Amino acid sequence: SLAVLQALEDGLKKADADPSVKAVMICGDNGKFSAGADIRGFSSPKRQGIPLGPIVSLIESSEKPVVAAIEGVALGGGLEVALGCHYRVAHVKARMGLPEVTIGLLPGAEGTQRLPRLIGVPAALDMITTGKHIPATEALKLGLVDEIVEENTIEAAVRLANKV
Repeated sequence: SLAVLQALEDGLKKADADPSVKAVMICGDNGKFSAGADIRGFSSPKRQGIPLGPIVSLIESSEKPVVAAIEGVALGGGLEVALGCHYRVAHVKARMGLPEVTIGLLPGAEGTQRLPRLIGVPAALDMITTGKHIPATEALKLGLVDEIVEENTIEAAVRLANKV
């Protein structure tokens, strides 16, 4: 939603400007990272606010480490947000993917560029062109996530952020 995008932008800019902040952790709410964009908003004649692509670039360009704590799902724009992060920790039951192709859309926030850089062209093409969701265990094998945990994902992401 536009409110989430604005909160991400504001939070990242505030964290980057605050010398007491050493790292940033991005998580979802209620056990879900993000299922991506609300497609109902695509039909709005005037979308106000910042688009997702520049937010993901803002995450990626942060001088402070940014860690994604992925619980539940990271799909579409949600996965693109995670791809912009420097590190990704996922709960063992999490699933990731770019399903928008199944409704005739291509990932629009540079996921088609970031995913191949991270996991290689063959695996990325498979995910991008099929809309396939992958479990955290496969994401770890591919290099999409840095760590999978069975415990509290947010605590694990904070530990990783403190370590890096």
